[in-house]
Amino acid sequence: MGIIGSTVQPFTATAFQAGKDFFDVTEKDIEGKWTVFFFYPADWTFVCPTELEDMGEKYSVLQDMGVEVYGVSTDTHFSHKAWHDSSEKIGKLSFPFLGDQMHKLSNQFGVLREGVGLADRATFVVDPDGVIQIMEITCEGVGRNANELTRKIKAAQYVRANPGQVCPAAWEEGSDTLAPSLDLVGKI
Repeated sequence: MGIIGSTVQPFTATAFQAGKDFFDVTEKDIEGKWTVFFFYPADWTFVCPTELEDMGEKYSVLQDMGVEVYGVSTDTHFSHKAWHDSSEKIGKLSFPFLGDQMHKLSNQFGVLREGVGLADRATFVVDPDGVIQIMEITCEGVGRNANELTRKIKAAQYVRANPGQVCPAAWEEGSDTLAPSLDLVGKI
């Protein structure tokens, strides 16, 4: 079964967020919002802090777009706090981190590495109805780009707000879109 178009199932995860007490996040917390689940293999690693710092630089832009971001790894919320408190890069981040030590989210999203206990490097964008609209999974050594993710979210939001329109390759906000029809077949 494909994951695009599927609905996020019930879950509970304990979160760490700078300046707050630990708190639980459930599927109810994402209802009515655009949400990014930003899975990464583990705290205290190499590519992960560069990606998370990049995401942190776009976090306020994403929030202005009505998007919440959750960093997710199979570490505990305690590990997230310790990493935040001891790393210059991670210490700057203000979005919440979910502990997934029981692998509920990693399994639900299909990114748990069997026999390893770590999540793949994966991003999922969920619409306000809880439906997965975008996913990206990369190999261990390839980091993601928050600018490209932001562009994709803008496109998904545009398509949702404008039924009958689609965004072509490399679409940027304000660019032309397409209205699929028989007249366009073979002419693009």
